[in-house]
Order: sequence, then structure tokens, then C-alpha cells
Amino acid sequence: MADIELFSPDDRRGLELLFRRTQGHEAADRLAFLWDWERRNPAGLGGRPSILVVREGPTIIAACPVMRVRAVVNGQVVTGAWSDGPLVVGERQRQGLGGALLRAGDRSSGLTLWARLTEATRQRLDEMRWPAPGTVPCLVKPSSRRALRLPHWPVAVNRLVSALTLPFVRAVSRLQPIADEIETVRRFPAEVDTLWAEVRDSFDLAVCREAAYLNWKFLEAPHVRYHVALLRRDGRLRGYVVYRHGREPQGRVTTIIDLLAHPGDVRTVEALASWVDREARSEDVDKVRCYATHKGFRRTLRRLGFFAVRSDLALTVKVNAVEVAPAFYADTERWHVTLGDGTIDH
Repeated sequence: MADIELFSPDDRRGLELLFRRTQGHEAADRLAFLWDWERRNPAGLGGRPSILVVREGPTIIAACPVMRVRAVVNGQVVTGAWSDGPLVVGERQRQGLGGALLRAGDRSSGLTLWARLTEATRQRLDEMRWPAPGTVPCLVKPSSRRALRLPHWPVAVNRLVSALTLPFVRAVSRLQPIADEIETVRRFPAEVDTLWAEVRDSFDLAVCREAAYLNWKFLEAPHVRYHVALLRRDGRLRGYVVYRHGREPQGRVTTIIDLLAHPGDVRTVEALASWVDREARSEDVDKVRCYATHKGFRRTLRRLGFFAVRSDLALTVKVNAVEVAPAFYADTERWHVTLGDGTIDH
């Protein structure tokens, strides 16, 4: 008989074997690499990974890893979890274990968030009548003539597109002046907590962005290198931005991973985005990309030359700790979800 229980330290080897069987050797090696970092999550379970496992005798045949977070839902702080969905060994699939793990995780969390789920997991959630998925909007600002190339187009087509769109790229890629004080840091200062307290009521849904969590999430992560810039005005912290540079099949991209300011503080949002734009140019990047749900942030980014593109980031949310109306899930324009939330950017 299979039992669902919370992970214990003795399960580490069994969990690594499960990842190896379901995700491959690279995923298993990556799990071991991230293990100690995930245990230090300030929103976690006091040093123990937040994983539900299904045991059959001494063997782990399924599991659902999650990342614990604290979040604000309609002004109330709740304990939540980000999940990538369940893992089940091949010979035990289609036996209800995945659905059982999803239900068990849902019962133990005040808020559950999923991103980039498999089609099979999405179908299970639909069968269980959970809220329909939404999409985290994606915006892009081109920086070079290579910005609009696509990897599945022939070389000749990409060259033609580059030539035809060059006037557009030059028009939207103009750098904007920055009048405020911006500095890069290696640690988030304690005053970030004050900034979060000032802006949190601007969001119907957002992961709590406090210094301890942000330092763990972005600056202690062993697998990705992030850059952080803070903006101060009149001696007060008004916002921050987290970004990273990377390479894709058709060029280099700078991604805005996280951004925090008051959504109505257009000056701060513009300055932070313009700072990232300058950093991208110094790295010879072809475009800057940002995922953001909040309407205010997207509106300001469009003023700077960002334009909406098709998003590949699906998001599913289910709230248990706070009663919400059906419209809460349909209207996400006051949610604050970015690529840096949860496990999206792993």
C-alpha cells in the first residue's frame, strides 16, 4: 500500500533515484547540487526540504517537490508553495498517484502556485475543477538588428527580417536618461522590508519580497548568477530590479527577473528598466525581456519601447487560506508575478 508522507532526511537517496528515473541523470545531479540551498529557504520548514513523497515499502515511487513562500492575498499574508507538479515512476503512472499528491499538497498549503506544468498534470487539475490557468504576459525591447530573429527561420529569412526591421529597432531602442541614484549591490539591505511594507497593498496577489527571502532567492542561489540594482531618491529606497544576461539560439538576451516599486511610481520603474537597458548594451545584448502580470508595470515598460509578445509562461493559482471570488482568478492585472517567483527561473 502506497503512503503519502512528508520527506525525511533518510529519503534523500531514494528521491535522487526517483529524479534519475523520471527526469534523467542531469536532473538528479542538479537536485543534489541545490539541496543545501533549498533547505535554507527562510519561508521553508526549518531546514527540511518541502517535498511530499509516496513510499511503497522502502522505495519512493512518486514525489511532489515544492518551494515554500509567504504571499499576500487581498492584503492577508498566507503560507504558500510553488510546485512543478508530481513525479511518478513509469510503471506506476495512470494509477492516481499524481492526483493524490496534488490533493495532499493542496490540503497542506494556504496557497498553491504552478507554472509550466506538463499536459498530464494540467489535465488532472482540470478534472479536479481547479482554477483555469492564466498567462504571465511577456514584453520585449529590441537592442540590435538581431533582436527579431527566430531560430526556426532560415538564415536568409532572418537576415531579411533584420534589414527590414532595423528602422523600427532604432526607433524603439533609444536610451532614456536616468536622473536618480542607482547602485548595484551584493546583498539586499534591511530597508527592502520597509519598501515591501509600503507597496504590498498595491497587489492582490504577490510573494512577500523581504530582504531575507530575496537574499536567499537571488544572491545565495548556487545555480544562476543574478545582478541587483537599487534606486534611492531623497534618501529612501524606492525600488529594485533583478536581472541576468544569457545566450539563446539567435543571440544574447538580458532578462528582468524581478522588479519592485510602487506600480504608480512611473519615474522609478522607468529608471530601473532604463538601467537594465544600459547594462544590456554594455554586454552587447540583442534584446531585453520581462515577464510581468501587473498592468501598471507593463504600461510603464511599453512607454520605454517594450512591446508585448506571445508568452510561453502559463500560471495556475489556487487559494485556500483566504476566501476569494471567482473574478479573482479571471482578473490578474493587480497580481505581481515575475520570472523570479518560485521555481520558474530554475
